[in-house]
Amino acid sequence: MDFRLSSEQQEAISHIQRFAREVLSASASERIASAHFDRNMWTQASEFGLAGLPLPEEWGGSGSGALDTMLAVEALGQGCVDMGLVFSLCAHMFACAVPLWRHGSPELHERYLSGMAKGSLIAANAITEPGSGSDAFAMRSSARRDGEHYILNGEKCFVTNAPVADVFLLYAKTDAHQSYFGISAFLIPRGTHGLTVTTGERKSGLCTSPWGSVHLDDCRVPVWARVGDEGAGATIFHDSMIWERGCLFAAYVGAMERVLQQCVTHARERKQFGRPIGHNQAVSDRLVDFKLRLETSRLLLYRAGWLYDQGLPHEEAIAQSKLWVSECAVQCGLDAVQIFGGAGVCSETGIDRLLLDALPARIFSGTNEIQREFIARHMGLR
Repeated sequence: MDFRLSSEQQEAISHIQRFAREVLSASASERIASAHFDRNMWTQASEFGLAGLPLPEEWGGSGSGALDTMLAVEALGQGCVDMGLVFSLCAHMFACAVPLWRHGSPELHERYLSGMAKGSLIAANAITEPGSGSDAFAMRSSARRDGEHYILNGEKCFVTNAPVADVFLLYAKTDAHQSYFGISAFLIPRGTHGLTVTTGERKSGLCTSPWGSVHLDDCRVPVWARVGDEGAGATIFHDSMIWERGCLFAAYVGAMERVLQQCVTHARERKQFGRPIGHNQAVSDRLVDFKLRLETSRLLLYRAGWLYDQGLPHEEAIAQSKLWVSECAVQCGLDAVQIFGGAGVCSETGIDRLLLDALPARIFSGTNEIQREFIARHMGLR
C-alpha cells in the first residue's frame, strides 16, 4: 500500500494552492462581508481549469479521474478562503457538467458541454422542491410530452447558482404513476419562455454562492433537451451525486488543513499567564483531535476516490467519506472558534468561516441522516 503522491500530482496541488491563495482569496473578506458572487473570480478560476476537472479534454476539461479531481478540489479549498465560490464551482461541475457529459446526447454536448467545461456557461442543478428534499421522488414538478416538446410546470427551491446560471439541469416527473422510473432530466437555458428565477435569501454559510428558486409555468422545451432516456432522471441524479459526494467534500478537507495551520500558529504565539496557550494540555489536546479528524477525513476521501477509479464497489465508501468529512468540518470549526476565544467570533478574523461554511455540508448532497441509512443498508441492517 503506497500512500505517496506522484511528482505530477504534487506539482498540480502546489500550482492550484498558489493560484487559489494569491488570486481567488484576494478581496475574499469583502466578498464574504457583502455576500457577493464575483463573476470575475469565477472567470479566472474557470480559465485556470477549475470548472471542468473531470470532463474530457476534447470538451475543454482536464480529464481527471476521481482521485485527481479530489486532490485538485482539496488544494482549492486549502488556498481559497471564499468557500462559497468553491461550492458554486463544484455544484456546477459535479451536479451539472458531469451528468451532461455522462448521459447527454451528442447534440447537447455540442451545444453546452464545452461552455460548461470552460466555465463560460454557469450551470445550476434544480431538483429540490418545497415539499420534497430527501424524498426526491415526491417531487410535484411535471413534464408532459406534447409532440416534439415537453411542457413543464412546477417549482424548485434551494437551487445553487440559480441567480447567475445560464442553463439549468432540471428534474421533473414524466410519469406520475412511477416513482424511481417516473423522473426525467432536462437541460433548459435561461430565458426559455415559462421559466423564471427568484433570488433566495442571504445565507450565513457559503454566503457568496448565490441560490434561488426556479418557477415553471407551461415551460415548453424540445425533446432533444432531455438528458438521457425518459424515466432515467433518478439514475442520472444518483450518478451525479456519487461525484458530488465524493469530490466536493475534498474542499472541506483543504479548508480544515488551512484552519488547523492558523490555529497552531495562534496557539504558539498567543500567551496567557506568561506562556503560549499551546502549552496548555486543554488546547494541545483539542488541536491533536483536530489533526486526527483531518487525517481520517483525508484517508476516507482518498480511499473512496481510489475505489471509484479502480472500478471497485465505491458507493458505501463515498457515503462514509461524505458523512465523516462534513461532521469533522463542523467540529473542527467549533474547536477553531474556541481556540481563538473572543477573536474567534469576530468576523474580521474570519476564523468562524469554517464552522459557518461547514454547517450546510451536513445537509446538501444527501443529508447525513440519509448517508447513515445508506451505510446501514450496506451493513445488512435494513
